[in-house]
Parts: sequence; C-alpha cells; structure tokens
Amino acid sequence: MILHICPEADWAAVPGDGEYRPASLDDVGFVHCSDFGTVQFPAERVFAGRTDLILLVIDPARLDVPLRWEPADPPEPGAPWFPHVYGPIPAAAVTRTCAFPPELDGTFRLPKALHEYPA
Repeated sequence: MILHICPEADWAAVPGDGEYRPASLDDVGFVHCSDFGTVQFPAERVFAGRTDLILLVIDPARLDVPLRWEPADPPEPGAPWFPHVYGPIPAAAVTRTCAFPPELDGTFRLPKALHEYPA
C-alpha cells in the first residue's frame, strides 16, 4: 500500500467510478505518493499549516498506470525514495481514506487508524 496526501474537497469531487487527477500530474507528470514511514516528510514540507487534508490509501495492484520508486522531487542527498504514480489514480484503487490533521505543534504523523494497516 502507498499513501497520497490531498485536500479532502479534492477527493470528495471524484465520482465513485472516476479518477483522481491532482495538478501535479500535469505539472510534473506524476502523482506524488509516500509510504507509511515517510508520509510526514512531504506533509511538513508541502502542506504546513493545512488542516483540510486526508490520506488516500492506494493499492498499487489496482493501478492501471506505472508506479515507480524514485528520489524525492526535488532531489535531496540522502533523502528516501518515494512512489510516483504516472497517471490518474482510479477511485477503485483507493482502499481507504483517513483524516490527516497536523499535531498541535504543526508536525504530521501517521494517523493511529493506519498503524495496524497492512503496508
């Protein structure tokens, strides 16, 4: 399973049989994703101060587009690699959503609801 951070309203606008197409797909050619151990890094870097976020839990086996593990974008020496989805994400590939609010100190952590989720 991989994770994607998105505003709740963006996901709510996707029909049940539709596809999720974030702006990054047009901007850089892929959808930025994370794994369960790295989701806090892009959350704190890109989404600081946001309180309207959710996590999409995505089953890679249900994607009909390429998934590649690549260096962070932009690259950082020593940074972990991240999963990038090279096409829209079908709603059927999203197995669960989970609220992703920041902690009181503004940092992000994997929600407790996902701690026992099979990665």
